Amino acid sequence: MADDPQRNFRSAYYEKVGFRGVEEKKSLEILLKDNPLDLEKLSTFSQRFPLPSMYRIHVWKVLLGILPPHSDSHTLVGCYRKEQYQDILEALEIMRYINSFTPSTHVYLRMFQLESQVLPRCSETMPPDEENEDFLSISRAMEEIVDDPVDCYWLIKCFVNQFHTKFGDSIPHLPKSLEHYLSQEEPRLLNHLKNTGALAQLPHGLWFRRCFAGCLPESSLQRVWDKVISGSCKILVFVALEILLSYKIMLMGINRPEGMVKFLCNIPQENTDAIVTKAIDLWHKYCGTPMHAV
Repeated sequence: MADDPQRNFRSAYYEKVGFRGVEEKKSLEILLKDNPLDLEKLSTFSQRFPLPSMYRIHVWKVLLGILPPHSDSHTLVGCYRKEQYQDILEALEIMRYINSFTPSTHVYLRMFQLESQVLPRCSETMPPDEENEDFLSISRAMEEIVDDPVDCYWLIKCFVNQFHTKFGDSIPHLPKSLEHYLSQEEPRLLNHLKNTGALAQLPHGLWFRRCFAGCLPESSLQRVWDKVISGSCKILVFVALEILLSYKIMLMGINRPEGMVKFLCNIPQENTDAIVTKAIDLWHKYCGTPMHAV
């Protein structure tokens, strides 16, 4: 479908006078009135535009399958989700896996393990391993974004499950993609990373497995998760790429791999919105822009 020239003119005008996103918000509201909801159009919208904060959690819940496409069933299904949450919580309390002092993120982990049938015996409970630490990092970030604990658990569970189901086979290949795009954008930096031995030690494994939870503040992170939840793990590559490009001068001045890793594991938090915006632009540059959803 060709873009509407009149709509493009209006969008350019709104952006010029400081009302960027006015048209997009209206488009999303139209999509959300459909019954059943069109998941493909919602995904396309989320790929193309940042979700308005007032609709973000609702759209995530629909795209992750927590709520069904039929809007008239949302209230009933929401009640079922709450009942299931309470049942799992009570079961873990009775089995003494959790109590009133257990951190909420660890409660979510035990709930997830119980539902996934991998709950360890109480006597065998060990400190969280790498996979569990990834889950806990995502949980801590989601908890900052979502206020309601029931919604928070379901979003964590379905986000993690969808991520591993859809993208599990792709994650090991993302570092190679990062190297490729870095060679296109800044070959001098790539050569510096290779020559210092830092390329293989970059924390991109952590970034990709945790979808940047614990690396970016939640205000920036949720814009990245819009793209992941709506069907793209490639966005993670471009966020990593833009982090490297944004701190190119700093990285070029460091000659020890451990120094680079230390810096990249604690990047400044005040510039992350600009990094994510530029990353999304790079993603669209190399991967194209989905057609308009409405």
